[in-house]
Amino acid sequence: MTHDHTMQKLTAADPEAHSPDLVAENLAALQALFPELITEGADGVAVNVDVLKALVGDKTVTDVEEKYGLNWHGKRRARQLALTPSTGTLRPCPEDSVDWDTTQNLMIEGDNLEVLKLLQKSYAGKVKLIYIDPPYNTGKDFVYPDNFQDNIKNYLELTGQTGEGGKKLSSNIESSGRFHTDWLNMMYPRLKLARNLLREDGIIFASIDDAEVDNLRKVLDEIFGEENFIGLFVVNASPSAIDYGHIAKMHDYVLFYAKSIDCTLTVPLTEEEKVFKYEDETGPFNIYPLYNGNVAFNPQTRPNLFYPFYLNPRSKIGSCFYEISLDRREGWEKVHPVISRKDSIQRVWRWGKDLSRQHLNKEIVGYITEDGEYRVVQKSRLTGKVIRSLQLDKDISTRRGTGEVEELFGSKVFPFPKPVELIRRFVSIGTETDDIIMDFFAGSGSTAHAVMKQNSQEDWKRRFIIVQLPEPTELEDYPTIADITKERLRRAGKKIREENPLFAGDLGFRVFKLDSTNILEWDPDRDKIAETLAASIEHLKTDRTEQDILFELLLKLGLDLCVPIETRRVEGTASQEHDIHSIGGGSLLVCLSQSIPQVDVEPLALAFASWHEELQPAGDTTVVFRDSAFADDVGKANMTAILQQHGLNVIRSL
Repeated sequence: MTHDHTMQKLTAADPEAHSPDLVAENLAALQALFPELITEGADGVAVNVDVLKALVGDKTVTDVEEKYGLNWHGKRRARQLALTPSTGTLRPCPEDSVDWDTTQNLMIEGDNLEVLKLLQKSYAGKVKLIYIDPPYNTGKDFVYPDNFQDNIKNYLELTGQTGEGGKKLSSNIESSGRFHTDWLNMMYPRLKLARNLLREDGIIFASIDDAEVDNLRKVLDEIFGEENFIGLFVVNASPSAIDYGHIAKMHDYVLFYAKSIDCTLTVPLTEEEKVFKYEDETGPFNIYPLYNGNVAFNPQTRPNLFYPFYLNPRSKIGSCFYEISLDRREGWEKVHPVISRKDSIQRVWRWGKDLSRQHLNKEIVGYITEDGEYRVVQKSRLTGKVIRSLQLDKDISTRRGTGEVEELFGSKVFPFPKPVELIRRFVSIGTETDDIIMDFFAGSGSTAHAVMKQNSQEDWKRRFIIVQLPEPTELEDYPTIADITKERLRRAGKKIREENPLFAGDLGFRVFKLDSTNILEWDPDRDKIAETLAASIEHLKTDRTEQDILFELLLKLGLDLCVPIETRRVEGTASQEHDIHSIGGGSLLVCLSQSIPQVDVEPLALAFASWHEELQPAGDTTVVFRDSAFADDVGKANMTAILQQHGLNVIRSL
């Protein structure tokens, strides 16, 4: 077997890596007469000419464009935006984090569109539950700006992170004429990318109010498939009614979708106060009739579920139940499912004959009512209840969410946060053990707070990934919303630890910030061509740390951002030492020394080979160096040859 003794370069292009307006007045007059005429076009409010033709009986109108679904100006581009690769990276911020070395949780500052793109390789198909509370499009909320060429540069300018000096973030004002269009163009690519991150059995919850609930449902129908719609929650937004004129509004909505309904399982909510009436050797239970209450299930539609049991009124099981059989026996009473008194429809059983036979006189037993009627009942030991579509108790109101944040901070620092209890319920029914929960409109961090709280109650290891734009605030202590998010997580974690001293679980989080890539692209300054040529010898930005580069490698190679990183020091020449890093148990080995002299090539290569032998990682190991570290191609070729002799064949340079 021959090897190409060259070191492949990883580059930025690498796949891994106004006065009175007469027009407005005319439009307003038309809208008053014919509301269906007004639509949204490329430049704002427009007239649907085909509808106008139909209204005046013009026969030249065609139905070529008529099809079922939701369409708006920019939809094609919004779809394309989800496919455009990001030019950014995520830079580690241990100083903002809690328990950096051990935590499995992530808090990411940045435009969530770019962050969702960057997370695709590492987290595609790994997230169990997504909860989002996107901007409600009230005309005051910030709408993420996607109408630019260099998303990262624009994002850094908008959030005041560059010398350009931060532009004011714009609101999506109702008079813009593109009110729904702008919001839909913002949501569509983010939801497309989010679906990729979900596991096949994953689920998504999305909070919304009346302004966009219909549009959001249509978008989710398109992205997830109408068949994967599970339900629409009506949620108590305010325990005291707010007068909006004509109606006192008290509720919002949460849309609930599966990625694949056939794979989706949810678990009941626990009811700590549940009372059981009976008990046997297995434990406490209540009883429920075995017949199916749904009129759609009857002997004609489900003949396999219509069959007789036989009950022995002289053979008791315990104090109030009776022995049953599926076989006819002398002196035993035949029992069929009931005929409904309300509609006279013959019911059928909920269980087929085989399942019933398995559980005879164990989980299903005979029962005689006070009126002397014979029944077959099922023992129910459930300590919980299926989540209800109406979530109206005071624990899940927005007022409760505001109170929770106020209690942690001692003041109102964030408007209308979602209450922890609402999200905790979703987390409880939809996730287990060490599942990943994501929220890419994190706000004050209610989702992460809910995950930590639920873990502390069950001693489980669920993980969270939350993303928040560092949108400027007017608060001196918390200059951006992301600063509020981080501080809430610190305070919430501390409070949970104090309230649950025996809980040893993860209450930390790693902070990353969206920034431009660490890898320099060839972008010559035509006025200083010689200096630019000289600078381009170094392919990595000089203001970036080794840690910055390591985490960009993790993203490019699809590794978890919480994967363990070990570091060893190798003695080089008298004046130099080299740090080598093992990531993910040896799946990635990295040395980012600024210079590797010829005399250090062999000892460094052998140190890599030795550590690789020790770790025995499954699959291929990628070895990465800084391209400019080698004095010439001879050093690179020697390094490659020695590594390949020891079975390390995937060698890259930056």
